[in-house]
Amino acid sequence: MAQPRLLMILSENWTLTSGRDLPELVRWARVAEDTGFDAVMISEHVVLGPDASVRGVMGNPRDYAMPGNQDPAMPWPNSLLLLAAMAAVTTRLRLIAGAVIAPLRHPLLLARELGTLDLLSAGRLVVQPTVSWSEDEYAALAVPFRQRGRILDEQLEILELAWKGGPFSYSGEFFSFRDVSLEPRAYRPDGPRLWFGGQRMSAPLLRRLVRWGHGFHPLGDPGAADLERLATAMRAAGRDLAELERIGGTRAVFPDDDSPADLGLALEPVREQLAAGYTTICVKPSQFIDDVRELESFCGDVVRRVQAMAV
Repeated sequence: MAQPRLLMILSENWTLTSGRDLPELVRWARVAEDTGFDAVMISEHVVLGPDASVRGVMGNPRDYAMPGNQDPAMPWPNSLLLLAAMAAVTTRLRLIAGAVIAPLRHPLLLARELGTLDLLSAGRLVVQPTVSWSEDEYAALAVPFRQRGRILDEQLEILELAWKGGPFSYSGEFFSFRDVSLEPRAYRPDGPRLWFGGQRMSAPLLRRLVRWGHGFHPLGDPGAADLERLATAMRAAGRDLAELERIGGTRAVFPDDDSPADLGLALEPVREQLAAGYTTICVKPSQFIDDVRELESFCGDVVRRVQAMAV
């Protein structure tokens, strides 16, 4: 079994550091690289409204932010700007722009932002475009929520054109322009690596994975039937499921609302994930430690434990 890649989640660690101390998160990226992690990931929201907590705020603040379970005042710094700072202080670490809510940006602006960051980092950028879930957020930015999936599909087509170079033109339902050029382009001729994920294997997710996907990052564990659908669709398109990086992660169980989870217990599902073909494992430090001074030793411990599972 190949050695798995480890990914440190840097969003939502506000029990370990202040949401305003962004240089501290940049330092964490250096720690991640120095201790053997492969990547860091930052997700985004632009704004949040009342529907952010429609299901009640998470009991333990160390838990993952999920649709409808978070305080609208939760910090969400701009992920692309923060990843650019991390690119400047690292050399090997992959930079995962997780949950980039693409329909909230014009695709040409998005192509400019992503291409610049990918070039700055010499091809270390990975992007997970998504439509997200907050209707309030879409309303605040005057973007039609019910049409967000169709908007994303047009954006992905435009990004593909932008990576190839100009001048290029596009005419669609939401975007139309002629003979534009965008230089400098991304580091690779086909742009940054793209991951896709979701709560279920919907038809749009399946289509995007097959056409554009380099990685599959599901929310939860997809069943055998979903994986077979994906494998069948990949084969029909002349691709192989093995081409996709598959992303899993720890499963933290908190003993109460005031305590971190046990790392050993949270790592147990990882053993099964690796055996099932997952290649990248996500870990969020604040789920397991409450003292940032323990971060470096914690990371080293995670690396050793997960590598031992792959022997």
